[in-house]
Amino acid sequence: MKHVTFHFDVVSPYAYLAFEKLPEVLKGLSYRVDYRPVLFAGFLKHHGQLGPAEIAPKRDWTYRQVLWLAHAHGVPLQLPAAHPFNPLALLRLALACGSDGLVNRFVAETVFRHVWRGGADAADPQRLDALRAQLQPQRDAAGEAVKSELRANTESAIARGLFGVPTCEVDGRLFWGFDGLPMLREYLQGGDWFASGAWEQAAALPAGQVRRP
Repeated sequence: MKHVTFHFDVVSPYAYLAFEKLPEVLKGLSYRVDYRPVLFAGFLKHHGQLGPAEIAPKRDWTYRQVLWLAHAHGVPLQLPAAHPFNPLALLRLALACGSDGLVNRFVAETVFRHVWRGGADAADPQRLDALRAQLQPQRDAAGEAVKSELRANTESAIARGLFGVPTCEVDGRLFWGFDGLPMLREYLQGGDWFASGAWEQAAALPAGQVRRP
């Protein structure tokens, strides 16, 4: 049995799409999935990057592509009333329903669908109160223990090489993005390519030029 860790931030539409399609991608395989919330903004800060929604032309393309991908793959998706938004309250609420930095699939699904179905404001206080009442967390989402868990999840992920969400981690290998799911499945099926040395060779390629800020 393979152990897959699904690292996600609900602010990412690609993470939502990957979450919805993951059971289909893993169908017929022997696996266990852990769902681990992380703060995507922490990745961006660490790597000195802007998010896709912070670059105007890329923002437009991102929403168009996400809507098309949802249509093409049969995943219900409506853009929230405003995006990007601050996902901290949602990530902490999810973690308050779990333990050891993990949440179960029901909690992840509920929070993802709060954001990406219906087209409402994901950060609306009344909607957050209703979501909290639905999930009934056993811990205080605003407490230091939960905040520390989210920080630890994010810092640990960065230390292991994560730079974006969604990222599926298995056997120390990182599969990033919605479009990385077919690659993940082939690895879990024991695809020959992964034993060819190509995975390692790709990371050993020298940089011909490094652009300085």
